[in-house]
Amino acid sequence: MLQKYLLCFIICVFAGDLVRSQPVGDPDPQRFQQQIETFLEWDAKNTFPEDAILFVGSSSIRFWKTRRAFPEYPVINRGFGGSHISDVRHFYKHVIHKYEPSVIVFYAGDNDVAADKPVEQVVDDYRNLTERVLTDFPEVKFVYIPIKPSSSRWNYWERMEKVNRRIKSYNQQYEQLFYVDLATPLLKNGKPDDSLFMEDLLHLNEKGYAAWNRVLAPALDTLY
Repeated sequence: MLQKYLLCFIICVFAGDLVRSQPVGDPDPQRFQQQIETFLEWDAKNTFPEDAILFVGSSSIRFWKTRRAFPEYPVINRGFGGSHISDVRHFYKHVIHKYEPSVIVFYAGDNDVAADKPVEQVVDDYRNLTERVLTDFPEVKFVYIPIKPSSSRWNYWERMEKVNRRIKSYNQQYEQLFYVDLATPLLKNGKPDDSLFMEDLLHLNEKGYAAWNRVLAPALDTLY
């Protein structure tokens, strides 16, 4: 009887791992069409700085008051909340290519893992994006901000850490790709420090962004 239960347990674990390894369809990028059109309208009416530091990605970028945080740099913010890496790839021409940036600060993947995309799929999406960026802009410096730990998505943290480790290892193969650890400053005794987050325990509050600013600022001083 014990052997039967053990066999069932092994089969269930294996089946669960197999399901998690299957690719998940990308969400429809057209859900962001209005936000992208807002960016296009803004650019049509205003000039944007040359050789800028481009912040791009999901809501952690969108809510980041980047110009206030880094007033000494020419900054462009093109974060659109809820986006996956696949969405950034889809709108690549509108949110990355047109700006010809000197430095790209990128945060995405959080929503991807929460949508049950397997680790390999998320890493492949990142790899495909950076390959396109480096082909178009061989001199650009691309900064990956690792997926952050948060209480609202703590059950995904093991997979998020795997994505971060895989991308860190990948980045080390290229002189233009960088990994700036903004995840560790959000931890306290090995768990997310909730005092750094909004009430939803997912998005950073001002204290959380201040922690990010303190770590990223010296990196930008070196890269820009």
